[in-house]
Amino acid sequence: MRTTRTSLAAILAMACLGNSAVLAAAAAPYAAPGPLREPTIFAPGVISTGDHESHIAFTPDGKEAYFLKNAPGFDFWTIFASTWHDGRWSEPKLAPFASGRYKDADPFITADGKHLFFISDRPVPGKAHRDLDIWTADRVGAHWSEPRNLGSPVNSEGQEWYPTVAADGTLYFGSDRPGGKGKTDIYRARFVDGKYAAPENLGDTINTAGDEYEPFLAPDGRTLFFMADNREGRGDSDIFVSWLCDGVWTKSEPLGGGVNSTGNEYAPKISPDGKSFFWSSTRSTMRRLADKTFDTQAYLAAIRGPGNGLGDIYQIDLDALNLQSKCGKTEKN
Repeated sequence: MRTTRTSLAAILAMACLGNSAVLAAAAAPYAAPGPLREPTIFAPGVISTGDHESHIAFTPDGKEAYFLKNAPGFDFWTIFASTWHDGRWSEPKLAPFASGRYKDADPFITADGKHLFFISDRPVPGKAHRDLDIWTADRVGAHWSEPRNLGSPVNSEGQEWYPTVAADGTLYFGSDRPGGKGKTDIYRARFVDGKYAAPENLGDTINTAGDEYEPFLAPDGRTLFFMADNREGRGDSDIFVSWLCDGVWTKSEPLGGGVNSTGNEYAPKISPDGKSFFWSSTRSTMRRLADKTFDTQAYLAAIRGPGNGLGDIYQIDLDALNLQSKCGKTEKN
């Protein structure tokens, strides 16, 4: 028997001890020079700018970042890429697999770095209408292969969002396909004998009459983060957390640690080294400047920079969230 009151951050740290690849990523470029105990804008002025950025994903070594640049009205988006070189992030450019013409979003890179998933409304041969489907590409040397549509049963006649992959290959994603608890729900599709099984709805403790969209299963395989809105009297989207206990998900609850705000929160992820929590937020930092006097140029720089409320990528130390399993005092090994 062992206690389950060990924090998620501690579990991930212990898992890193025997993994040289993860240890090599301990000095990843997203690691801050000091502790990050409060929500902090990531790479301000380069990745997080006065534009609307969100949905970041890293390669396992942390030296490639893929993220979204969104239209101010969030009615169009595409994927940009930046690389860590000579101690700094490069100027972001359109990702090589992004169309620049269609809506491409929600990048996710598997833990081994060999596969990339994203969503797109690019046309599918033989499909009469365009909607958001899950696509994938494989790593070939330093490049990504031509993307291919996952097809059914993962993709449906509805919309699919935010693909993330667990250690056992199970694909988690959001969808508005018929038969859900609300307009949109979270599903998982197990990877069995080289193909995906029929997606399963995660059930009532995760999905509600509100809208659940963007899931991320932590490397421990038992802690699920996801974005939801229109639930529990909350007008804006927030990030929630649930734990898998004896095969059943606990009732989800809002994530603490200052992650949720009066803005919209979405796109939860844990960094490849297991030390940082990343998410996206439309919170504004402009009120912090209320006691300052600006000239014209300084004021324009502030409202055109990160923190202006359009949307930025945020980071915090995972252990600052003080996540504790809700599975009870003890469980079997």
